[in-house]
Amino acid sequence: MPVPLHTTGKASFDDIYSRPDPRDYYARMSELDYRIPELAKPHLREQIAEYRAAAGTAPTVLDIGCSYGVNAALLRLDTTLAELAGSYTESVLGTGDLIARDRDRVRGAAALPGVRFIGMDASAPALDYARAAGLLDSVVHADLEAADPTDEQRAILATADLVISTGCIGYVTEKTLVRIATAAPDRRPWMAHFVLRMYGFGPIEAELDALGYHTRRMPGEFAQRRFASDSEREQVLDTLTTNGIDPGGLESEGRLYANLYVSRPGS
Repeated sequence: MPVPLHTTGKASFDDIYSRPDPRDYYARMSELDYRIPELAKPHLREQIAEYRAAAGTAPTVLDIGCSYGVNAALLRLDTTLAELAGSYTESVLGTGDLIARDRDRVRGAAALPGVRFIGMDASAPALDYARAAGLLDSVVHADLEAADPTDEQRAILATADLVISTGCIGYVTEKTLVRIATAAPDRRPWMAHFVLRMYGFGPIEAELDALGYHTRRMPGEFAQRRFASDSEREQVLDTLTTNGIDPGGLESEGRLYANLYVSRPGS
């Protein structure tokens, strides 16, 4: 069955975000050699460590587009993406037993003591699973592209010290990032976003700059996954070329690639 394209030109996987547990999500992503959360992990750990050193306390981390709590799971459990995926795709447990198993794993985890994780996503089933499994401490089910957060949502967003994402920029824009950045009236959270090269970070950087942020593009390119179809590949290569970005040696070889942008207030 052909994979439909999102309006941004990237393949849409909406169907696998609405299941009661992550089994189908990890199965589909494994087929495409989805790897960016694994590549992001050491960089996110570094951001958490730097925040802890600067503030003297463990941060509350807000993951935008968190789906089933993938980044939180990798960081909390200090596991690999392949091991995490296998723990779902090779399991015969029902959803309730998977939740109980994950809660036990989180309770026994020693990585990142004191760090709290908030997940934000448009998929209620994915958020429900991640919160029930203990991967996320709190969740925000919202589309901040369409509307301001409610008072309840704003109160949760305002507790974030570090805002991260590993694949949602493009689906979300500066509208969402500004609404999150200004959720607390008297402070701004740190940010670390892995952004596909086909989208870029310019409009978001400009809006964050107006709020007092300084943004750095960190060294390196990070493979996200293989293209899901020839149509996606053609669309992405065309978008890159139109935007004056050379896909040679990267996207031209068959994968989506991202850059890491770190934004901090007053830096």
